Amino acid sequence: MLALICGQGALPGLIVRNLSDAPVIAALEQFPPEGLAVDLTFRLETLGTFLKALKKRGVLQVCFAGAIRRPKIDPEQIDAATQPLVAQISGALSGGDDAALRAVVDIFEQAGFEVVGFTHLVPELLPRGGVLSIRQPMGKERRDVARAHSVIAGLSALDMGQGCVVASGHVLAVEVFGGTRWMLSSLSSDRPTDWPEGGLLYKAPKEGQERRVDLPAIGPETMEQVAQAGLAGVAIVQGGVVALDLPKIIAEADRLGLFLWVCEAEP
Repeated sequence: MLALICGQGALPGLIVRNLSDAPVIAALEQFPPEGLAVDLTFRLETLGTFLKALKKRGVLQVCFAGAIRRPKIDPEQIDAATQPLVAQISGALSGGDDAALRAVVDIFEQAGFEVVGFTHLVPELLPRGGVLSIRQPMGKERRDVARAHSVIAGLSALDMGQGCVVASGHVLAVEVFGGTRWMLSSLSSDRPTDWPEGGLLYKAPKEGQERRVDLPAIGPETMEQVAQAGLAGVAIVQGGVVALDLPKIIAEADRLGLFLWVCEAEP
């Protein structure tokens, strides 16, 4: 049996709708999923008890999907079953995003669960390669993608960044805490007049990233944010970025006159 450990956003519901057998729906108490009935809730302070509850339900596989933020730990709520995991949990919360996710995966695997990537369950979340929009990227935009790729590769060692904005070879923004929406809104609200025109949003997984648990994603709203930021389009790495409702994403790109390019990892 599969347990889907849900965060927020559209991804958990999309996965459930595409599964033939209903999974056990679980969620952190602080981050309930949208539109799904939750079978089990837990806190990090009761993670050990939650792992035992999954086993009692016959769960053998777990899949993580959706967004969460790092919750604060209340030491007084840590139960006896979770005490042996405190050091691992503390290490996860103090590390970078990918290091934290790896620590979580380790805890579940050590408890005997197989951790399954959500793209294994719904592979169509990863779009085919090529330019999927009517508008085509021009030569300077293809060069910007190569520049953006080198930026993300350079940031990978720091365990930060799954996206950046590049225009005419200039790095205008890098995605850090706050995510893509915040990064793009900062461009649209406070972009100096002497900055280069156009540009693109580039998204790719970090090198060596734990892809079973976390992949960058775009949705239809991303295209609207890109247009508001004054950019010319979006480039994402094939096989490494999730597209939530690809037909709507393409339709939004065409409506807004943007390009959408699913490119190779090294353009």
